[in-house]
Amino acid sequence: MDIIQLQQTLRTFAADRKWEEFHTPKNLSMALMVEAAELMELFQWQTPQESLATRLNPTLQMRVGEELADVALYLLQLADHTGVDLDLAIADKLLKNAKKYPRADEPTTTLREPLRTCAQSP
Repeated sequence: MDIIQLQQTLRTFAADRKWEEFHTPKNLSMALMVEAAELMELFQWQTPQESLATRLNPTLQMRVGEELADVALYLLQLADHTGVDLDLAIADKLLKNAKKYPRADEPTTTLREPLRTCAQSP
């Protein structure tokens, strides 16, 4: 999948419908969360085991695919409208996560910093 081409396709799609004024980072981030909630709704009352069986249910798998596509499309638009290079951001995040969360078979030599709450100052 070519991210740049998809973003151009989405820009054209929005322009053809005169939607550009509505595609602000605020609105796109809100729409992204709405679509993520629709995805979550598909699994809302399932057990973990039932959710794992999605692969075996073509109807549910199709619905999950549609919601995943919606989430991905809004994510691509949000990255585009904020000037974020998604390829680079993902590569950087993967490196940070690898450092922050070492492999299970690697001994850690430093203690991890505890999570801070909003009430704590940096």
